[in-house]
Formats: sequence, C-alpha cells, structure tokens
Amino acid sequence: MLESLGVSVWFSEKDVLLGSSLLREIDKGLAKSRVGIVLVTPALLRRLAAEGIADKELSALLARDLLVPIIHDTTYESLREVSPLLGSRSGLSTTEDTFADIAAKLAELVAP
Repeated sequence: MLESLGVSVWFSEKDVLLGSSLLREIDKGLAKSRVGIVLVTPALLRRLAAEGIADKELSALLARDLLVPIIHDTTYESLREVSPLLGSRSGLSTTEDTFADIAAKLAELVAP
C-alpha cells in the first residue's frame, strides 16, 4: 500500500538477496531509511522476548528520531511489557484505523 502511494519501502523479506548476510543487509537498509515502521504483532512480541534478529533491528530503530509502531492484534500494554521504549512512541493501531488509512498517514509523514 505504501509503495502504491509513492513511498519508497525497504523490507528485508523482499529486499535481501539469497545468500546475502541478513544482518549486514538489514544494517544497510536501516542506515538509508528516514523513518522506521514496526508492525507490532503477537509474533513480534515473542521474537523480541527471544532477543534474536528482531531485537537487534529494534535496538537500531530506537536510536532514530522517527519510529512509528503499528499495533496489530495486540495492545500497547502488551508492547510495553516487552519494550517500554517502543511502547512509549506514538503510533497507530489497526483497531482504530484501516491499513489503507494507516498507509495514507505514513505516506503523509514521509512526504518531502
């Protein structure tokens, strides 16, 4: 949806080539990004608690000025239990907005 609104999107699952170093490619993608978006789901909360790659990505994103959590199928309270710093960021929730509305708000945020 973001790309259809003219937003350039880097997403590891589509942009990291087979055989590449996943962590290094994620590092490069983060370095080039102006805004970080974290889709917060129950699966992400479990992965953050396990302190794997998702935890490393989040650490890098938390150092940025613009980081927007998108809450989906969970709550800010559950997020704060796993990541108080991310849970303190203002964000959006799919219980309040549709994905189309969220994409439009994000596109407006990153517009030049």
